[in-house]
Amino acid sequence: MTSRRKRNLLLAGKWAGYFVLLLLAATLQTTPGFLVLGEIRPVFILPLCLAVAVCEGEYPGAFFGAVGGLLWDFTSGRPGGLLALELLFVCFGAAILVELYLRLNSMNFVLVSGVCALLVTGVDFLFFYAMPGYAGAAGRYFEVVLPIAVFTAALSPLSLWAARWVHRRFALPE
Repeated sequence: MTSRRKRNLLLAGKWAGYFVLLLLAATLQTTPGFLVLGEIRPVFILPLCLAVAVCEGEYPGAFFGAVGGLLWDFTSGRPGGLLALELLFVCFGAAILVELYLRLNSMNFVLVSGVCALLVTGVDFLFFYAMPGYAGAAGRYFEVVLPIAVFTAALSPLSLWAARWVHRRFALPE
């Protein structure tokens, strides 16, 4: 097999693997009753998009984040776009942060994932609860939004492990 063909097959296999992981994350995120503690459910799409971003770099990671955000918009029944933009910017920023300032390990990824989950769920709360002026919005923030960010961060090393496995399995030969 020629070198160019092998490279193209490895790249196609790697991105197909990431896409299968994204579909699995979306399925787990929308499965009724899966890992539910009261009203708190973890988010699986966000940590996976972040893991792909820190493994692949800022531009491919931002694109994958936008695709993951569109899938999240679609599966949550919302108009497409807000989560796609949020994940695009968050994945781009996380990839740059890890590339320039942090060493990629599980603890740093938990922290980055927790901060990003807090940002994404906080913006979601702002647009859909605080700005419309729902009563008891502050209580909902502390009882639901913050625990979702913590729960998501606690499960994020699984996403990093899966993304690293795909990245190493389909690594290009040097």
